[in-house]
Amino acid sequence: MTNNDILRRIRYTFDFKDANMVDIFNAADLAVTRQQVINWLKKEDDSEFVKCSDTELAIFLNGLINTKRGKREGEQPEPEKRLTNNMVFMKLRIALNMKAEDIITTLEGANFRLSKHELSAFFRKPDNKHYRECKDQILRNFLMGVQLQLRPTDTHEYQDGE
Repeated sequence: MTNNDILRRIRYTFDFKDANMVDIFNAADLAVTRQQVINWLKKEDDSEFVKCSDTELAIFLNGLINTKRGKREGEQPEPEKRLTNNMVFMKLRIALNMKAEDIITTLEGANFRLSKHELSAFFRKPDNKHYRECKDQILRNFLMGVQLQLRPTDTHEYQDGE
């Protein structure tokens, strides 16, 4: 999944408007314009499409944490220059205040089965022998599960390009 895909899916899942997206970036101390957000959300074949960098997505996810959980005291975390699916998954887990059982239930809602041990491997440090790389399919299913929880009456599933 590209950073732009992740941004689009999060926007759809939480039903964020452009102003909400701008506010989330602001919550992590990055001033962005509505037009910047719109261009990040466009499809790759659109002439005004702008690629969302790892740092920009990290800032957005940090802003989502600050918005959902409140800003922590003191210095804010430095946004990562390079993001992995594992980092995105971890930031979403923190923002949504989810425990392992909550994540497993969310994944089951998207018809995806994962054991607690498999899940914990995604949240380990990369140099840990039990660390496992989070593939796009797992992140995609997690986002779909969250969407199904937050928008249960919405029978329209997210399609890339919305």
